[in-house]
Amino acid sequence: MRRFAFLSFCALVFISKALAQPYPAKPLRMIVPFPPGGVTDVMSRAVAARLSVELGQPVVVENRAGASGIIGAEAGAKSPADGYTITMGNISTLAVNAATFAKLPYDPVTSFAPISMVAIQPLLIAVHPSLPVQSLPELVSLAKAKPGQLSYGTAGSSIHLAVEYFSSAAGIRMNHIPYKGSSPAITDMIGGQLQVLFDPFSSLYPQVRAGKARGLAVTTEHRSSVAPELPTVSELGFKGFDVSSWQGLVVPAATPREVVDWLNRQTVKVLGSGEIREQFAKHGAEPAPTSPEKFGEYIRAEIARWQKVGRDAGVKPE
Repeated sequence: MRRFAFLSFCALVFISKALAQPYPAKPLRMIVPFPPGGVTDVMSRAVAARLSVELGQPVVVENRAGASGIIGAEAGAKSPADGYTITMGNISTLAVNAATFAKLPYDPVTSFAPISMVAIQPLLIAVHPSLPVQSLPELVSLAKAKPGQLSYGTAGSSIHLAVEYFSSAAGIRMNHIPYKGSSPAITDMIGGQLQVLFDPFSSLYPQVRAGKARGLAVTTEHRSSVAPELPTVSELGFKGFDVSSWQGLVVPAATPREVVDWLNRQTVKVLGSGEIREQFAKHGAEPAPTSPEKFGEYIRAEIARWQKVGRDAGVKPE
């Protein structure tokens, strides 16, 4: 009798599995921890649209902005680990927040399973046209001649640490003015209230192209294909300097490995499409597909890097 009951149970399990719909059987949610219109949101919507085609299910973008991306990242980390909620993390939520906040409601490493890196783009260093510098070395010379007198703006802790990293490499000290977003910082620089600005390429380059700001350099190892006339920081005497603004997809840590691998394959396929390359290029970004393992290694390396930068700069976690 017991044997019959056991066999009946096994048969039921087998039938239920056979009748279960293959993943994904319903729409997916992509949490974006930042407001609409920003670079992470733009990348997310482009990827979500293509993923919807590849997955055969809608991928719905949900903006959960606030607290340097912490609100959205926490929501993603604490979602059901069933593969139906993915989060578009970035340099802030997955790396820099660990260096600038004393306590987070999620752990960038243990709360998530990486899927793939999605995109990288440089920061652009620009100055107000009235500042008497035509190049990055001239800016460094002026900053050394006037320690603490040049004001620079940043929109977010990740960019603040990037400037601290550069300032340490250059041996300069400038006056930091924090902003809640790129738009007010750019407005103040165009208006002359701010002399120096480090900002994502996609936000700042239109002002450089319009002559309202003077572009000096990009922070990535290679020049931007959108603005090849702009040299890299590394070319200008700071060999090895390489800072990117980046995005990548993650899911809750307990998500089944077969789901993670499947999402990785679809994401890599999407990032290899000409359509995505064109859309990213408009914003000075490049697709950067990776394996889950490589993305996980990159996140851990970035956390260690920015924690050291923060300590060396005397930045106290909030």
